[in-house]
Amino acid sequence: MDLMQDFTKASNTAIISDLHLCEAEPVNAQFPLWKKYKTREFFYDSELVSFLELIEKKANGQKVELILNGDVFDFDSCMRLPERPTFKISWLEKKRGLYPRSERSVFKIQQILKDHPTFISGLRNFILKGHHIIFVIGNHDLEMHFSDVQSEIIQSLNLPGELRKSIRFVEWFYISNQDTLIEHGNQYDPYCVCEDPVNPFVKGYNYLHLKIPFGNLATRYMVNGMGFFNPHSDANYIMTFKDYIRFFMKYMFRAQPDLVFVWFFGSITTLFQSFVSQLGSPVRNPLSIEDKIQNIAIKSNAEPRMVRELRELFVNPAARNPFLLMRELWLDRAFLLLLGLFFLYQIMTSMSSLFGISIWWGLLPALPLPPFFLFYSKSITSRVSYYKEVDEKILSTIGAITKVNRIVFGHTHKPKHEIVGPIEHLNSGTWSPAFSDVECTKSIGKKTYVWISKDPTAGEGSSRKAELCTFSA
Repeated sequence: MDLMQDFTKASNTAIISDLHLCEAEPVNAQFPLWKKYKTREFFYDSELVSFLELIEKKANGQKVELILNGDVFDFDSCMRLPERPTFKISWLEKKRGLYPRSERSVFKIQQILKDHPTFISGLRNFILKGHHIIFVIGNHDLEMHFSDVQSEIIQSLNLPGELRKSIRFVEWFYISNQDTLIEHGNQYDPYCVCEDPVNPFVKGYNYLHLKIPFGNLATRYMVNGMGFFNPHSDANYIMTFKDYIRFFMKYMFRAQPDLVFVWFFGSITTLFQSFVSQLGSPVRNPLSIEDKIQNIAIKSNAEPRMVRELRELFVNPAARNPFLLMRELWLDRAFLLLLGLFFLYQIMTSMSSLFGISIWWGLLPALPLPPFFLFYSKSITSRVSYYKEVDEKILSTIGAITKVNRIVFGHTHKPKHEIVGPIEHLNSGTWSPAFSDVECTKSIGKKTYVWISKDPTAGEGSSRKAELCTFSA
């Protein structure tokens, strides 16, 4: 990779994250609310182009460093299949999307780019004007680790040879102007952590594939099959049992009456795939590991030591605890209920055969069981949202390792600007089509971004200042 262009200095930096660009979902004529959030009606490509024009004006003629901080593309939600595939597609892929293998990932990015020509054209014009673009890989676009996927993105921009060097792909972090670390943030979330972004590939039978985190597997095998839930808002699918019943009766009773079986299939598949993924170990070559570390450091404006030390901060993946996953998937409650029904049936049949009474008298011992089951269900809360937030210890350690006093994350979809100990912490929020209702009338949040620049009235050696901004077209 030719890294001759200077990415180490930047007067103006714009950061956006969590765009979740995906292929356009065809409108379902019979059930128009099915994945409505994903239809072309809610594409915001023209707003992204307006955003690029805005930050150019804010830079006042200076160069801009645009950092697309993870989950720019949503490979996990991409369900389109090739009409004439050059590879064998399994029955599971037909139901829930293609596996994370190079040729499949290339097809997915081709479909996404094809459905977002306005955005691609805007990026191309942005680069032609002399600006830089850095793609930070997040958890939903892990498939950008494939070099063929990166080449496909660059090729879609149709740039002159020299300007292709104005684009960089970084494994999980980037240091801007030696004062700001930008990272998606999933490496501190046990449900979404990429176990080893230095060696992200796992060897299958005659192929390489990516080890996908539990949260992404849940999107692929559960959410992709339940199209009335919006994956861009945790509150849209993390509910109480009563809320699920109410939601089902209002939206899904006619459209998806077999929801329980769809959920159970998706949960079992997610649990199984998470277990299988833990059996695979990353493909490592001890003779090239230092070259990889060095290359990551150069692309990220860091030192090799920083790459190694930052890697030590990663959390352990939740997939190593199958009981935790079962609780998150509600499988513990499902198995508990099935076990209770099994023992109840045994009691009922035994009483009937031993005492010659009606089988229904066997229900009497079961009367105390529902309150205990409900108590157990209510005592369990999901930890998915809790683990997304980074604590002061992590922030301070990152700052000490990289010698920065400002850190910008994405991932949580919650915009933030605060001082945490010695660190100025920002989160760029999200542009994803998140709605609190299935009808997609109540948008959640605003389109936000982080802008870092020097005060034009300050002296030559002045430091940059960061602000969290809201974009409105």
